Amino acid sequence: MVEELAEAEAVVAACADAAVWALPADDLVAALDTAHRIEQRLAAVKLALIREVDGRGTATTRGASSTAVWLRERLHLSVPAARRLVDLAAALDSGHPAVRQALADADITLDQARVIADTVTTVNSTAGAQAADKAVTVLVDWAGQFDPTLLRRLSTRILDHVAPDIADALARAAMEAQARRSARDRHVTLSQLSDGRLRLSGFLDAETGGLLRAAIDPLTAPGGADDTRSPGQRRHDALGDICRLALRTGELPANGGDPAQIVVTTDYDTLTGQLSGGLLDTGPTLTPQTVRRLACDAAILPTVLGGIGQVLDVGRQRRLISGPLRRALVLRDRGCAFPGCDRPPRWCDAHHIRHWADGGDTSLDNAVLLCGHHHRHVHHGDWSVRLGGDGHPVFAPPAWLDPAQVPRRNHYHPRR
Repeated sequence: MVEELAEAEAVVAACADAAVWALPADDLVAALDTAHRIEQRLAAVKLALIREVDGRGTATTRGASSTAVWLRERLHLSVPAARRLVDLAAALDSGHPAVRQALADADITLDQARVIADTVTTVNSTAGAQAADKAVTVLVDWAGQFDPTLLRRLSTRILDHVAPDIADALARAAMEAQARRSARDRHVTLSQLSDGRLRLSGFLDAETGGLLRAAIDPLTAPGGADDTRSPGQRRHDALGDICRLALRTGELPANGGDPAQIVVTTDYDTLTGQLSGGLLDTGPTLTPQTVRRLACDAAILPTVLGGIGQVLDVGRQRRLISGPLRRALVLRDRGCAFPGCDRPPRWCDAHHIRHWADGGDTSLDNAVLLCGHHHRHVHHGDWSVRLGGDGHPVFAPPAWLDPAQVPRRNHYHPRR
């Protein structure tokens, strides 16, 4: 088997270097179909090997705590992905030889095999082996027409076809099984990258996914004609807005409930200068522009160091714009003051029109409410803001956007 797989690998490697651009359209499609069938056949072989490794206890004899953990190290998979392979290999080996054969014959895909195995396991426990065998036949036939997502949806009513007398009972069992799988596989991974970004990945169960959708969807609409963010970038920014709202509620457990706290460390000679880059307590460095933006609505702890680095003074913590001043700001602006934005006050930061690092004071006349997106936009872009004669914010666009730089106001929020 090792020699045969090595020969197959050599053939596939040769195809990888082939000039696919030279293939006629029909040959291109035929090659794609063949490559897909080979992929499914190899998946069947891989599952058989994983089942044998698991059955022999090879992983534990080599020092791993489980086969899934060993596969993570050996094949560089995530533990949830490895665990799903181990579970599917066991299911196909113990009770679903017809499903395994369908995968080996390339009649179904690996994802479809997982759906069929899950469904047939439930059918077998509810209606018996005879109904399970019928279910395999029906589901393999459906797999030739439907993708895994639709196949799973259809599979919840499989007993309507193979055992209609207990279909309702199986539907309940299938939903419970799906809930158990969802609870088992739920996880979120936060990976710190070397450039300071955070990689977010994982799987949410149905309830948590619904909560996230309900919270994030209203915040992902484009912010106007000049909003050039991609859908993914809008979802990113909406997630940040949700986190800011959660922090602002004051109802989180210990260490929560406050906006970001910026600790500015400087030597005495440069105490009165501009802010430089900042360092998060989790490690990444922030740009000076980001530090200045966060400082608009942060607790400020100035720390003054002497020439040899000793701490000379730690300033008293103070909130720049909060309490009665923030309430007055909310009453005046009613939400994000940027033209065309409809975000409510609870999604907004308090922005200093003239930054405190530039000598701006903390007053109603030097403040404006901005949502997270427009707060970044104002700090990093060329828009300017001032208070008009009526005391409400007026924004001037950059010349590249409007050569006349006609002042603009937000007309979405009603004024008192």
